[in-house]
Amino acid sequence: MAEQIIFYVLAIVIVVFSILSVTSGRILRAATYLLFVLLATAGLYLLMGYQFLFGVQISVYAGGIMVLYIFSILLTSHAGDTAKRVSWKRLLPAGFAAVVGFAVCGHIIFHNVYKISETMAADPTMKEIGTAMMGTNKYQYLLPFEAISILLLACIIGGIMIARKR
Repeated sequence: MAEQIIFYVLAIVIVVFSILSVTSGRILRAATYLLFVLLATAGLYLLMGYQFLFGVQISVYAGGIMVLYIFSILLTSHAGDTAKRVSWKRLLPAGFAAVVGFAVCGHIIFHNVYKISETMAADPTMKEIGTAMMGTNKYQYLLPFEAISILLLACIIGGIMIARKR
């Protein structure tokens, strides 16, 4: 019963701060709301008993990535800058794309949840997680991992270039 209450509290925190993050007019405040979402997600990992993912979520995402976001924001704009209001002409297609993306993700999860639960009968070990993250075989994630690192490097370089122009 206590786990369910904690789960619902964390779920509400994630939903509320996610909405606040994307609707906030102030850029730095939106990044702070995103930090709360990442911390609550780490709480979900801890609740499920995945201490490794909890530690990774706290150190990599809530720590490193948020520092990167905040540095990028402070390099490219002032802390008190507000975002421009979006017109309805842009908001409606974005909302439609979000609903379609939600439907596609729901369809994929609905049709694959039993396949995943059958293949993951036991809790994976650290070696299995590391092999899956850094392997090059089917269902291993070295290529996406490297692509994300290149994307983050490009974001850092772009932020520095924009800051140098000022």
